[in-house]
Amino acid sequence: MSGVKPARTSPAAPRKRTGPAPAANVDPMAEPKAASAWAMPDRPSRSRLIWRRTRAQLRTLLVLLLVVGGVGAVAMAVQSLGRGADFGISLGDLGARAGLKVTDIVLEGRDKTPLPAIARALSIRKGDPILAFSPRDAQARLEAINWVQSATVLRRLPGTIVVQIAERRPFAVWQKDGKFELIDRAGKVVTNGDVDQFSAELMLVVGEGAETAAADLIDALASQRDLQARVVSASWIGKRRWNLQMKGGTEVLLPEGATMAALARLAELQASHALLDRSLKLVDLRLPDRLTLRPGADPKVTPTAPVNQTGRKT
Repeated sequence: MSGVKPARTSPAAPRKRTGPAPAANVDPMAEPKAASAWAMPDRPSRSRLIWRRTRAQLRTLLVLLLVVGGVGAVAMAVQSLGRGADFGISLGDLGARAGLKVTDIVLEGRDKTPLPAIARALSIRKGDPILAFSPRDAQARLEAINWVQSATVLRRLPGTIVVQIAERRPFAVWQKDGKFELIDRAGKVVTNGDVDQFSAELMLVVGEGAETAAADLIDALASQRDLQARVVSASWIGKRRWNLQMKGGTEVLLPEGATMAALARLAELQASHALLDRSLKLVDLRLPDRLTLRPGADPKVTPTAPVNQTGRKT
């Protein structure tokens, strides 16, 4: 068996371990994260703690000094400008130096209000300091004018004053103690001048208290157009009822508290009997179940033509 070579044998392979692997030998100082987590922070020294506390107190004190200084500066500025009207004037002067002056005055809503009265109420002209102008004071002065019902005054920087006016509307002419005045619907006096230009279109009411009672009567007459066209004036009697003076000279006595019903009754009598076209001095409607008529100076004359407010035929 000399020709047979013996087979090569390979070195034996290492055996696999079946138990748990041995723990690795870890150097914690070799891992920065682990080292920093385990490191203990340095405790600040006592002197550093005292400095931190002192620095916080100094910061608070500095803030207080700044606040007090700012308040003091504002107070000195206000004192230097003055108080009340002086403050407004000084502020206006400062604004004028900065170019804030009145350049335009815009007036809206004015019809009958006299322009000189508006100028006096505004008390300002172009070129005046706009910051020295008080819109509230000007509004109060404007609303003291009889023609003005309400007013709005606006200051629009840099130099515009806007005035908006709502005027009272003349509603009737009121006669008391021989004097004539225009009144609005609420009975407030609008003016006692230039009354003649309104007398042809407004009713004349006479007597104390007539100015506040006129609206109800005029509203009632508005529903009876034919009667309304015949009325010359109305007198407030005893502060409780009306007497109507009609074209042609007839006086109509209306009852207390039943003006609307009495006017409807008078309109019916006029439509059926032409009552107001007759020569009558008085028509008494004060009693609802009775009609009293008093003839005029010439009961035979029956006027048929319309007459004007003076009683003459037209």
